[in-house]
Amino acid sequence: MAEAPVITKIEVQQCSRTIKDIGREPGSGTLTYLPGAEMEQSFYMTRVFTDKGIIGEYPLAADISRAAELMLGHSALERGFFYAEYARYPMNLLGGVDTILWDIAGKFHDASVSELLGGFRKKLPAYASTMNGGVTGGLSTPESYADFAQQCKEIGYTGFKIHPYPRPKLQDHIDAILTLGDRVGDSMDLMLDSFCFYRTFADALKVGYACDEAGFFWYEDPYFEGGSTEYGHRKLREYIKTPLLQGEKVHSIQQKVNLLLANATDFIRGGIPANGVTGTMKLAGAAEALGIDVEIHGSGPAQRHTMSAIGNSNYYEMVWVHPDVECLQMANDVYTNYADGLEAVDADGNVEVPDGPGYGVEYNWDYISKHSTGKVVID
Repeated sequence: MAEAPVITKIEVQQCSRTIKDIGREPGSGTLTYLPGAEMEQSFYMTRVFTDKGIIGEYPLAADISRAAELMLGHSALERGFFYAEYARYPMNLLGGVDTILWDIAGKFHDASVSELLGGFRKKLPAYASTMNGGVTGGLSTPESYADFAQQCKEIGYTGFKIHPYPRPKLQDHIDAILTLGDRVGDSMDLMLDSFCFYRTFADALKVGYACDEAGFFWYEDPYFEGGSTEYGHRKLREYIKTPLLQGEKVHSIQQKVNLLLANATDFIRGGIPANGVTGTMKLAGAAEALGIDVEIHGSGPAQRHTMSAIGNSNYYEMVWVHPDVECLQMANDVYTNYADGLEAVDADGNVEVPDGPGYGVEYNWDYISKHSTGKVVID
């Protein structure tokens, strides 16, 4: 077997782009559709170089330059070592380093990350995951949510998830849920992600009863305590029929498994940015041992490759879609051969797993350079 590649240099290029008609809702600070507003979106285009000429590349949400001291001079294939070391640090550092190392491993072995993981699915069913509701536009009324769900169904989606806040009145949320159930509840899996918006157990319970009536597939992160209180969510499960999906707001694998063991959730949320590919596979195995499904958060090549190897996972999240706004994912600009977004599914509502070594994606370096706000090189 060829000698393992050793890490020789790390390059982190911070990039930023302006998104139109997206802003913070006055009075709540919630990100939503706001005609005329502008928002800056940033990411870290990261490259890890090795002495074998193999380069790991990925647009990360976190700056991993803090990890350079430990990474330089170390084998890029020893993902278990880095996972154990960075489990003691902020989780996005762990996830970022691990995500890059899997790209290197795939290129070293001339195989996709999916193949290295034992992936068996070439296509993944996707659900449309909406932006937050606004005070105007396509997600501002119960009827407009239902109209958009109908549009997504016609595109091919079989699942539809709403983020209905920042509506201050609880009844607005309930009306959106019931209207969706009436319109497409018999033909789509419907989900609610309240993003821990509801302030009391009572409000979370009322919304849960509405989800029951509308036949929702899951109810995600119900109330404001942050998705970590095991007792409260266990009690909520005793009153409502709709399954809970928890785990986005807790970061370590141990915390997520504790929610499962405490009977505080029905599905568990896995996250590539926080736990990397390695951690997400660990969580999937733990969940499988308990007979529970893991649902991966967000969109991207790493999410697709990882999900391809997980049998106990139902949907790929096509996140932050809206009838009036461009896709909030950077993929359509950063990549040249890959895209997420409302129209990025086939007629059956599936997305493909990229083919080729590593994550199998190519980058638009002209776009990245044009939107760079600074570069750090550590060698």
